[in-house]
Amino acid sequence: MAEIAPLPSRPAAVIFDMDGLMLDSERAILESLRAAAVDHRADIDPDWWLCLIGHTDAVCRARLGTHIGDSAAAALLDDGHARYVAIAERGLPHRPGIVDLLDLLVAHDMPRAVATSTRSPLAQRKLAAAGLLTYFDVVCTSSDVAQPKPAPDVYLLAAERLGVSPSQCLVLEDSPTGVRAALAAGMTAVQVPDLLAPDDDVRALGHRIVASLEDAQALLAPWLMAKQTD
Repeated sequence: MAEIAPLPSRPAAVIFDMDGLMLDSERAILESLRAAAVDHRADIDPDWWLCLIGHTDAVCRARLGTHIGDSAAAALLDDGHARYVAIAERGLPHRPGIVDLLDLLVAHDMPRAVATSTRSPLAQRKLAAAGLLTYFDVVCTSSDVAQPKPAPDVYLLAAERLGVSPSQCLVLEDSPTGVRAALAAGMTAVQVPDLLAPDDDVRALGHRIVASLEDAQALLAPWLMAKQTD
């Protein structure tokens, strides 16, 4: 943590991405897509699917369509999505450290929101199945905004619903797409990468990148403790 710059001030709210940040969903998504590809007899390298992480459904369909054709891509993705939803609605595993971090924020009355590219009501069902929905004051989804990430819309909506200035919001994200959305909203972004390691272009954005949610909590803790001792 020595190389990570401390937060400049105490945030007025913390906004969380969902998939890959709080829920260990990316592995379930990839497993579902790879299984669907086998059943659809689509010859796709298992690692190719990583390029879809963090992108909208339209982008995913377009990218896969260049490989196997638009019709085949749509059928495969619909099948993979159905498999994934069945897994998600049984309850996805948590990413390490998320419950401890949320408990700490609750204990210090820090407003909390979710800003996710998942559509409603699936987003709420996934959070509820994982036992995390009740931690949040606000849940904003791509169903609620005109433009998905990397546009800032969903983050700006979360700040508005929390009644907090965007400049006072701390965002926790795993994907480059989400980080770009948070920065475009004028928020402080901390990236906790999951399956996709940040490349040079992502690092050039100048935000904080940490190895785990425990490290993200360590960035927040001094400000929370300082308020407690005021």
